[in-house]
Amino acid sequence: FVIQECYVQNTAREYAKIYAAEAEPLEGFGEVPEIIPIFLVHRPANNIPYATVEEELVGEFVKYSVRDGKEVNFLRRESEAGQKCCTFQHWVYEKTNGSLLVTDLQGVGMKLTDVGIATLAKGYKGFKGNCSISFIEQFRALHQCNKYCEMLGLKSLRTTHQKQRKATFIKSKNLPNSSTLKKTVPKKAREPRDFISSEH
Repeated sequence: FVIQECYVQNTAREYAKIYAAEAEPLEGFGEVPEIIPIFLVHRPANNIPYATVEEELVGEFVKYSVRDGKEVNFLRRESEAGQKCCTFQHWVYEKTNGSLLVTDLQGVGMKLTDVGIATLAKGYKGFKGNCSISFIEQFRALHQCNKYCEMLGLKSLRTTHQKQRKATFIKSKNLPNSSTLKKTVPKKAREPRDFISSEH
């Protein structure tokens, strides 16, 4: 678990660096969220041989996005850090063609830690996330663009989502005798990951 925790957070950190490189030069964008690095430590003499180490964040700890993908954290919409976290999620979603979403954004000010990543079932470029695919679906349905999304030229997900739904409706409307088609119900997505201690 600790190896995956390091892999997820440091992968998200690399996306955040690229995001910062695009956002920081924009006039008026200002400070950009940073995902702090997490390190794996091997302690062979200890009963728990592996642990993670990261910078201690001092100050008010805030969850900008939530773990279950269904609840919207309204506090994030009001703060600059929260809006920029939402924009970061949108930016990653768009850069990966909707295949990957950094979620569970939380931390102190613009310094974030203990993030999660959701990927489509097949993963993305060999990477599989540690959060349910439902996070991506919920984000696509609930995200509201803000001024930082506009500054980066990100496309509204509502328009894209509505077009996808409309196309699905049109396809199903044109199916021959659709009432006789066998209906399948997708298996319930796995529950969101539980909190994992940083020592294992």
